[in-house]
Amino acid sequence: MAVYTEVSDEEVRAFVAQYDLGDVMSCKGIAEGVENSNFLLVTDKGPYILTLYEKRVDPADLPFFLGLMDHLAARGLTCPQPVAGRDGVALRFLCGRPAVIVTFLKGMWPRRITAEHCAGLGGGLARLHLAGEGFPLTRRNALSVPGWRPLFEATRARADEVKPGLADALAAELDHLEAVWPADLPHGIIHADLFPDNVFFSDGKLSGLIDFYFACNDLLAYDVAICLNAWCFEADGAFNVTKARLLLGAYEAVRPLSVAERAALPVLARGSAIRFLLTRLYDWLNTPAGAMVKRKDPLEYLHKLRFHQQIRHTADYGLDRS
Repeated sequence: MAVYTEVSDEEVRAFVAQYDLGDVMSCKGIAEGVENSNFLLVTDKGPYILTLYEKRVDPADLPFFLGLMDHLAARGLTCPQPVAGRDGVALRFLCGRPAVIVTFLKGMWPRRITAEHCAGLGGGLARLHLAGEGFPLTRRNALSVPGWRPLFEATRARADEVKPGLADALAAELDHLEAVWPADLPHGIIHADLFPDNVFFSDGKLSGLIDFYFACNDLLAYDVAICLNAWCFEADGAFNVTKARLLLGAYEAVRPLSVAERAALPVLARGSAIRFLLTRLYDWLNTPAGAMVKRKDPLEYLHKLRFHQQIRHTADYGLDRS
């Protein structure tokens, strides 16, 4: 979440007047994430989230995202649901941007991740994967292997400004991943961005998942690898195998990984690391001055990539050797 497009009080009130949501009490920008402009909208009927979709989001993908949230909610997963206006339409335009209001989820994302949070996440991720079954729309993952090379080329010339030798390290890793990336693992709907700030907890239990604007069809185990990277490294860069064991164990209690998925985890984790390294690098070099958005350090994911490059067995992720 972030704010790139400012919206006046008058524009917000005129927009909300198209809904049966009552009077606007407040509308405050949310300065987390990097993709869209997001606001906490409070009316006399309660809180909501107002999102304006910025240039990285293809408007053609919006029916997929919004339909997926409705589908997942209908299958029992707690996630935001798009709110339709009085005319039955949820997707509208505000300040020249596609815009939508979604329901507000109670809970907070964990600022200090515990092993119990990782266990809650593992079960929630597996339930998401099962709930996604039967969704009729499809969306290619634009930030999987075919999308990494263009991102790299867009940052190659300046990569060494961030760290000397980074461009060569990225080139070598891309060559490797393009050669070994698995294609025959179970596919389905994945979240693809399930970082801690997209997972809410209440009274110590997972209470909902948010921000489905990277969701797509891809390898289910790749989503697991993304979560290992996002949840199981400590602030000092150390990998916490206890957190990984609980995350994976809770996932497998709902949806067991196949033998092939388990074997592929190291390469999938390397792919997850380079995906976020590249997008963070691009944003680090290209975020406009004055944008209400927090840049994220790409070198955090270089460290994670180097960890996964040394993995020789999935037992290093807390899985047994079966």
